[in-house]
Amino acid sequence: MKKRTAGTHEGAGPLMSDVARLAGVAVSTVSRALANPGRVNEETRQRIAAAAEQLGYTPNAAARNLRVGRSDIVMVVLPGPLFYGASQTVSEVLEGVDTELTRAGFHLLIANLDRDEETERHILDLAFGGTIRGAIILASELPRHGNRTLSDAGIPIVSVLLDLTGKGVPSVVTNEREAMREATHRLIATGHRHFYYVAGPIGNFHDVERYGGLVEALDEAGLGEAAVRRFGQSYEFREGFACGSAAAAEFLGLDERPTAVVCCSDDIAIAFMHTIRRAGVAVPDEVSVMGFDGAAVGEFCGPGLATIRQPTVGMGATAAQGLLKAIAGEAALAERTVLASEWLERGSTAPAPMPR
Repeated sequence: MKKRTAGTHEGAGPLMSDVARLAGVAVSTVSRALANPGRVNEETRQRIAAAAEQLGYTPNAAARNLRVGRSDIVMVVLPGPLFYGASQTVSEVLEGVDTELTRAGFHLLIANLDRDEETERHILDLAFGGTIRGAIILASELPRHGNRTLSDAGIPIVSVLLDLTGKGVPSVVTNEREAMREATHRLIATGHRHFYYVAGPIGNFHDVERYGGLVEALDEAGLGEAAVRRFGQSYEFREGFACGSAAAAEFLGLDERPTAVVCCSDDIAIAFMHTIRRAGVAVPDEVSVMGFDGAAVGEFCGPGLATIRQPTVGMGATAAQGLLKAIAGEAALAERTVLASEWLERGSTAPAPMPR
């Protein structure tokens, strides 16, 4: 007869009762601490968390739902505060998500990774404890705490805006590289040969794709990467206005200024255009400026900002629809779903000025 090792079970991992025994509390207290941490005093919760981590205990959310009834909550994980400047990209994605979830009788819970370690732990407690049925990620990393990560919680997960297929997470994205390549070809076709690119966060998926599209277009036109000057600092997307202003200051100091400015986001482009116009540079007569995202406010700039419009509401709706089907067991999430963006010509681009 095989002897049962403390903290384990034949063919399985440690049980909730093992965590309770090690922490010196009742099983019901462990269950409550995992599902609703706020209902357990901090000292007890920390003792339970330490015991769970020591044993490597990862409760199966699906199994718990069978015991306590199915949750009707889907969590959206954001990389930071909702405010992202003028583009409102995140809020528009959430609009699409919320519409689909409400129609299906589900509720939306928003979590923010840009806080502290306890927030990340709490997100995992909700997922592993069975409080949420699925998650939609708008961040470049999955929540992680100790030896637990959201991908191990046994719930469907889908990423929106960022391609996380390399990390095994189904993703809904737009054709950023292709859209930027086509927009650059438009500028090249009107005589532009020298470009100034204002980057987003260095290494970020969006910046990699958008800059990649620009360089591909230049290569295809026989101009090469030498035709673009890149401005990049350690800005986050929510600091787009500051980034655009700083890039404009550098641009104004150049002895020979490129005739086309391509910005990684609309916030960057709006601040850039505002700054150079105040310095007396005419847009688009002297310099063409374009952004990316499709912020509605861009139409009311002077001149209106040319940009690439992401189908943000549609992306959120598509992600939610796929997640709901996965939750219902109707269909697995597609590895990658790509929605097309569109070019919006509003007045801030024009043929390159004739050399003086």
